[in-house]
Amino acid sequence: MSKVCQLTGKRPITGNNVSHSNRKTKRRFLPNLQKKRFYIPEMNEWVTLKVSTDALRSINKLGIYEYLKRQEKKGAKIGIELK
Repeated sequence: MSKVCQLTGKRPITGNNVSHSNRKTKRRFLPNLQKKRFYIPEMNEWVTLKVSTDALRSINKLGIYEYLKRQEKKGAKIGIELK
């Protein structure tokens, strides 16, 4: 299961763990992803998406359909056919 947000495209980034003695070892910063089920009344169907909490906040403000339309307008590939 990949750790990529299906709406924003956020993915893991790399960095360093830095110890008290200033030694550096590689680590990964993972996005905060949640599996969430959304109902889209305009399409009359349920959709399950793996989204970042950042995207969830935006969806709560705008609504799922409006958010998907804006993402599609930006050129994001969502995988959901909007009417």
